[in-house]
Amino acid sequence: LSLHYQPLLNVRTGRAHGVEALLRWQHPDHGAIGPDKFIPLAEQSGLIVSLGRWVLERACEQALQWHQAGLGLEFIAVNLSPRQFVQQDVVALVAEVLEQTGLPAAMLELEITETALMTHAAQSEQTLQGLKRMGVGLAIDDFGTGYSSLAYLRRFPINRLKIDKSFLAGVPARTEDNQLVTTILDMAANLGLGTVAEGVETEAQWRFLQNRSCQFCQGYLFSRPLPAADLVSWLAAR
Repeated sequence: LSLHYQPLLNVRTGRAHGVEALLRWQHPDHGAIGPDKFIPLAEQSGLIVSLGRWVLERACEQALQWHQAGLGLEFIAVNLSPRQFVQQDVVALVAEVLEQTGLPAAMLELEITETALMTHAAQSEQTLQGLKRMGVGLAIDDFGTGYSSLAYLRRFPINRLKIDKSFLAGVPARTEDNQLVTTILDMAANLGLGTVAEGVETEAQWRFLQNRSCQFCQGYLFSRPLPAADLVSWLAAR
């Protein structure tokens, strides 16, 4: 197992302000196994809880190293699995890992899917409030693909919405996708929330998002997820 890191670029400046930590598994016999295959198995078996802790620890350690080296990255984003979010004391876990690694809370952003948040909305609100008091950033991942309650969206102390890459696939060729992405961006702006567009692969998509005041973008147009050393080289080259 290892972590790769995909840059999150500021749409206005084109500068990488943060990275998302993504888990990878290089099997000795079967080669690279995608997270779409092994994460669901980890969820089913319960291993996702210990695996999630390992990811959080490694990501925070790496972010602190980059911070001390003066790389200029402002935050690292780490995904929390739905099972981990519901079954574990996430507030206690994050507090322990931040103390253990020494990473400032403001440099950590946690991503939770809207489905996980809405499955146990009252519990989710308490957990998010606890994380917010700690100073951790919060983002709703894959926004628009699950069940959203605008009432809870207003109550949750969220910093950012992540627009799912499936919505970007038809931009700017499909009017329906253009309207959907624009609606999410407008809603986020009205609620005072930042935005991240995932899966940006073309210059046309990049220009579309620039013209609609999206905050951050990530995708293969800029960089694939990279090992830590390769990310440092990518940043230096830019």
